[in-house]
Amino acid sequence: MAKTSAVEKNKRRRKLVAGQAAKRAALKAIIMNQSLSIEERFKATLKLAELPRDGSKTRIRNRCEVTGRPRAYYRKLRMSRIALRELGNLGKVPGIVKSSW
Repeated sequence: MAKTSAVEKNKRRRKLVAGQAAKRAALKAIIMNQSLSIEERFKATLKLAELPRDGSKTRIRNRCEVTGRPRAYYRKLRMSRIALRELGNLGKVPGIVKSSW
């Protein structure tokens, strides 16, 4: 069995989340609907539990687009602080000017 990198796992999770989003939302709507019977809501809870865990949006980790680094991630730029600094020094990030670092 070949080992997959965390970056590849994250890409796979993103695809799975996109495919499962509608199904998960429908089941959650049933679960939260107070007008339905408790049995129907419980069945929906069991169906939701049967879905793959990686289909949940919370399982996705924000990673740097340049390096794949999971920590110190800037959402707006979609990169880590290290990649931002390197590309900023080279003048490759629009709007970023080297100040004093």
